[in-house]
Formats: sequence, structure tokens, C-alpha cells
Amino acid sequence: MFSAIARVFRTPDLRRKIGFTLGIIAIYRFGAHIPAPFVDFPNVKTCLDQSGSTEGLLSLVNLFSGGALLQLSIFALGVMPYITGTIIVQLLRVVIPHFETLYKEGQAGQAKLTQYTRYLTIALALLQSTTLVTVARSGQLFGITGVPECQQLLTDEAWWAQLLMIVTLTAGTGLIMWMAELVTERGIGNGMSLLIFTSIAATFPSALWSIAVARSFDIFLLVLAVGIATVALVVFVEQSQRRVPVQYAKRMVGRRTLGGSNTYIPIKVNMAGVVPVIFASSLLYIPALIAQFNANPAADGSVPGWVSWIQANFVNGDHPLYMAVYFLLIIGFTYFYVAITFNPVEVADNMKKYGGFIPGIRAGRPTAEYLDYVLTRITLPGSIYLGLIALLPLLALATVGANQNFPFGGASILIIVGVGLETVKQIDAQLQQRHYEGLLR
Repeated sequence: MFSAIARVFRTPDLRRKIGFTLGIIAIYRFGAHIPAPFVDFPNVKTCLDQSGSTEGLLSLVNLFSGGALLQLSIFALGVMPYITGTIIVQLLRVVIPHFETLYKEGQAGQAKLTQYTRYLTIALALLQSTTLVTVARSGQLFGITGVPECQQLLTDEAWWAQLLMIVTLTAGTGLIMWMAELVTERGIGNGMSLLIFTSIAATFPSALWSIAVARSFDIFLLVLAVGIATVALVVFVEQSQRRVPVQYAKRMVGRRTLGGSNTYIPIKVNMAGVVPVIFASSLLYIPALIAQFNANPAADGSVPGWVSWIQANFVNGDHPLYMAVYFLLIIGFTYFYVAITFNPVEVADNMKKYGGFIPGIRAGRPTAEYLDYVLTRITLPGSIYLGLIALLPLLALATVGANQNFPFGGASILIIVGVGLETVKQIDAQLQQRHYEGLLR
């Protein structure tokens, strides 16, 4: 393993790509600590110390920004607008036929879809930055009412100062998107995924240390052991796949004989990735958000009953009802997203077009029905696996007392392991192109 890593750095081209990627990551993390204009950073620091954790409506966005959101830095929005834009464009392929046509056109059509995603990312960044500045100005960013510093996070609340903050945060998102594309083109690939990986990995040391300080060193070792076991489980499931055998009949094209080969269709156990967890988390934030805007007490000091019920059951995340609804939503969104991204009818038509067939299954509609049968049954354990991994932070919140950004669980561990495996495969492929032994054995 160490000799393979040494070969990576002895290869000039690969060494240059890794150095370029590390430089972009360093710039990204440096920008995450530069406060936006007119932000009173000492007051922000005081509120961060008082809050102690990043629970609440903004916890998911703060996780993907590497903690930059609650610091109100120039990269406060992080990669979340791009993630949201990409998911929206994927969903629009089902609704808008023009998008599906562009997707099927190959590289030129997908480049057009990427351009649409960039425009949508800037629009979402503009909307989210406006919301963030408004929440910061109102003093509700940290949800703390007893600390005077949290009510005065901005040094100037004039309209032009707020406009400059909105433009700065939107420009920060555009710069992140540009840097990610640079890493994809000139680095080791998967630029946006690597920046997400960096943002989440940056929160790991502080999250683990907070558990050691708040509880005990024995609890810290227990959490570490659970984390190692969780990583091993995630790696095992993420690499698991059902290989559906496919044979191609021989055919004559001119004077050449093509086909006659055996291959397979890899159907992963977790085809949906981390998207169902993001969908379910975002949907469960809506009741808490509605309750927050209706939580003003009446003249007699009472709060509406439905608001109290939502605050008791759907805010902290340690309630059994919240966990049950979260688990069921993840299962439902997993089936929904897999049905969108994998079309058995399209796969069966492509196989029939090129003379491919599954042994024992007729081409055409029977093949599509068989693939749908396999996909439906392999998605069930994948969805249960996603639900259990997503519940780990909530179980840690209820037992260990950790916050909802518990590092070994939820979206964080899925992204860390997924991006790590993909990056190792990218480096391994480039090593093998140069006739070296790869990293993977």
C-alpha cells in the first residue's frame, strides 16, 4: 500500500494533479473562515460558543458548508445551492421532455444541462443568501434569545450593506462552483464531491472532541469503535451490487463480426446514494419551520397547541415519532429516486437494439419486467440500510448526548465513504494507465 502511494508521488503528472487539488482545497477552507462584509465576527463567535452545537433548521446546510454557514463567511452557502440545483435538474428530466431529449443527445446535450444547472445554482444562491441575511438581521440565526450579541450580528443594517452581503455570498457560491470545475478538469476529478468531502471532514475533529469533553474518554472510545464498524459496513454495502448477466449475439457489420461477448448490468444495493437522506431531512424541516414562524405567544402567554406538539416531536430529533417518520420517508424517497434514475424500459430497449439479451429472458418487455423485478427487491435492503445509517446521529443524540452532526452517520458518513472510494478509483485508474500496479488489489 505504501509503495503504491509512493508511486503516485513519483509520477509527475499525477503529482501535479494532486498538488493542484490540494491547493484548491486549501483556498476553499481559507475562504470558509473569512467573514462576509458587515458581519460582527466577535458576536458571531460568542453565539457559536453559547449554542454549543448546530442543531436546528440550518444544521444540514451548515454540515455541507464545513461550519462556514453559522460563521457568516464568504463561503457560507457552501455547495448546497449546487446540490439542490443538480437534484432539481434531474427531477425536471421526468417532467420536461426537452431535458430528457438533451440528456439522450450525449456530451453536447449534457453540457447544455450542466449550463442550466449553473444558472439555477446562482438563482438558488441568490435566494438562500437573501434568506440567510434576513435571518441574521432578525437575530434568529442561532435560536438564542437570552444573549444580546446574537441580536446584533451585523455592524450595519442599511439596505445597501445587506445588498452587498447578498452579492458577496452569491459570488462565493459561484467561485466554489468554478473551483470545483477546475478540480474536475485539471485535478484528480470529482471536484464538487471533493469539496463536499472536505467540508464534512473538517467538522469531524471538533465533533469527536466535543463528545470526549462533554461525556468521558470511555464514551469517546465507544463512539470511535462504533464509527469504525459503521465505516466498514458502509464500504461493504456501497461496493455491493447485483450483476445481471447479459449476452450479445454475433452480428455482421460490413466485413467485421461484432458481438458475441458476455457482460453484466451492475445494479448497486444503494443506487440512490445520499439523496433520499437529504430529501427526508429537508421535508422534516418544513413543520419545524412553520412552527417557528407561528411560535409567538398570545396575550396570555400561551402558544398554540399544534405549535407545542410540533416543537415537542419534530424539532430536537430524539423523539421516537420523529425517528419513525424519518425512517419511512427515507425508504419512500429511495424507491422514488431509483425509479427516476434507472429506467428498465430504456435499458431493455438499448439491449435489444444492440442484440443483447439476459439468458432465459426474452428481449423487449419481458427483459424490462425482469429488471424492474430485480430492482424493486434489491432496493428494499438498500433503503433499510440508508434509514439505519441516517438514524445513527439521532440515536447518538438520544443516548450519548451528541448533537445532530454526529460524524459517524447520516449524510456525512455516506458522502465521506462514497467520495473516498471514488477518488481512490480515479487515482488507481490513472496509475494503471501508466503501466503501474494500482492502489487497489
